[in-house]
Amino acid sequence: MNGLDHELTQRLAALREQGLFRELRRVDSSQSPRIESEGRALLNFSSNDYLGLANEPALKEAAIKAVEQFGAGAGSSRLICGSLAPHHELEQTLAAFKGTAAALAFATGYAAALGTICALVGPDDIIILDKLVHACIVDAARLSRAKLRVFDHNDAADLERILQWAQARSPKPRTLIVTESVFSMDGDHAPLRELVRLKEQYGAWLMVDEAHATGLYGANRRGLAEEMGVSAGIEVQMGTLGKALGASGGYICGSQALIDYLVNRARTFIFSTAPVPAAAAAAAAGIRFVQSRAGEERRNVLWQRVNELCSPERRQIAGLDHADGLSQHPAGASTDTRSASFRSAIIPLLLGGEERAVATSAALRDQGTFIPAVRYPTVPRGHARLRLTLTAAHTPADLGQLRAALASVHVELRASDFGL
Repeated sequence: MNGLDHELTQRLAALREQGLFRELRRVDSSQSPRIESEGRALLNFSSNDYLGLANEPALKEAAIKAVEQFGAGAGSSRLICGSLAPHHELEQTLAAFKGTAAALAFATGYAAALGTICALVGPDDIIILDKLVHACIVDAARLSRAKLRVFDHNDAADLERILQWAQARSPKPRTLIVTESVFSMDGDHAPLRELVRLKEQYGAWLMVDEAHATGLYGANRRGLAEEMGVSAGIEVQMGTLGKALGASGGYICGSQALIDYLVNRARTFIFSTAPVPAAAAAAAAGIRFVQSRAGEERRNVLWQRVNELCSPERRQIAGLDHADGLSQHPAGASTDTRSASFRSAIIPLLLGGEERAVATSAALRDQGTFIPAVRYPTVPRGHARLRLTLTAAHTPADLGQLRAALASVHVELRASDFGL
């Protein structure tokens, strides 16, 4: 064993002792509520495919046609000769969907965050993050070399304190605020109206990651910003194509000046081979599906499943008795803020210790239910959990099997899991 392998073996042993070791599990089936893994059929409650589009025929057909016409690969970066028609069609579709002047697609959401943040701010600037933003945003903030400040999760008062500090600096720096709209590990919602008000009051820019909201919220399913009526107040709208939209990749939507600047300065865009044409075509098909009547119906089925998992008494308390929930309100209309904060397809089952989370996940897997343990560094130490996600493709029978499996391992669906 060479010196490097010896060192790495010791580090891996430490991860195992702490309950933090991770390994890849091969899946031999398409993405759906029921998957085949290591020779076993598992009921899958871990996917971000919220609308069940990853295996939708319209998306698969679009991908196949793109391969037949444009080949398997793009050949080069888009600024060389890899800017194929499917990429342009995807961006036009994205901009129209989000109601912005322009859009830019990236190979991944991670690349979108790194390229955009590092292009917009630098050592003389300030970047302010919600404490629980995704790791890709944290990494991008660090790489940008801007002065990094963190505000308490969803705490507008703490954000204002930092903005006041930034405003008092001389010369006044450029300031970028970054948050998620629906947070990936807890499913709770950012106070977007307050954030827009504060960024305008203090002359900051606002970037919002709608990865877990696009396709699920708003009259046009554009995201939580549309639901809250504040899309026009957000300079940088970020999201992914691989969750509710059913494909893969990331995007930035905004003004034409923003997109032109990113084409010239976002290093993760400039120095990457373009995404395969099949992915771009499938993503465009996913957006078209989401915008359709079928997309609205699929979204309503998802909220119905969320309601069904919660007991009738809790649904009544939370005001969640209607399957369409928030979607019945037009953008900008007043909504019941209580039901707005409870509506999420992400249900964290908090277990605390890493070892308990791993053991509980393994016990569920033995019974044919797949809910992976989420541990540090994805969440803080001592906050390990099972991250339960529902999709429109789940059936009432699937939910019954889930309840029975959770009861057998002594995990209760509590009111707090649904924000009640």
